[in-house]
Amino acid sequence: GRVMSFWLESLPFWIALVPLGVYCCVMGGLQLRHRPLVMSAAWDSALLGTALSGLVAVGPLAAIQPLLGGSPWGAVILLLLYALVVAVCILFARPRLLIYNATVEQVRPLVVQNAAAVDPAVRWAGESGALPTRGLQAHVEGNGPLRTVSVVVLQAGEAGEAWTDLSRRLRRMSRRLRVQPSTVGMVILAVGCCILLVSFILAVGVV
Repeated sequence: GRVMSFWLESLPFWIALVPLGVYCCVMGGLQLRHRPLVMSAAWDSALLGTALSGLVAVGPLAAIQPLLGGSPWGAVILLLLYALVVAVCILFARPRLLIYNATVEQVRPLVVQNAAAVDPAVRWAGESGALPTRGLQAHVEGNGPLRTVSVVVLQAGEAGEAWTDLSRRLRRMSRRLRVQPSTVGMVILAVGCCILLVSFILAVGVV
């Protein structure tokens, strides 16, 4: 039988808004918890890529699809290409651990304590620590308004095991922290709810 063509430009705009709205609600909710949440940068990037997938599909990908000459698999190819780009970005990004709803002042003592447990010879210069015995260098950086702290690997070499050990220790100890909900979280959650509301209104209007 005839294979039907799937055109990205025919997707209703409200569908593109749903992943972004859900993402904002989830991120806002994380900032309202009394316990911080630790997540690897790979998962964070994958979630962000998923959140933007709808807008990318109805925007750039929909504009490119006609250039494929009406292939029935054009949309699938473009979506797979987008997923590949996200995967490559994750693969080549520096290893990073994200701690949501926490400050540098709260996280740095945990990093110092656990780095010393991984390598007693650890040396600190400001917010950067070197674990010479394990061949690992890491940096603690914060995003004040969003109350998100990143522990970034500056130099790993063959220190994958040391980073895994440090990450596991930080995850375990971060769960014991008790923090105040972030007011920014309320804003992000409200934005997410507004996006989902607009999506619902557009969907009802289309129907």
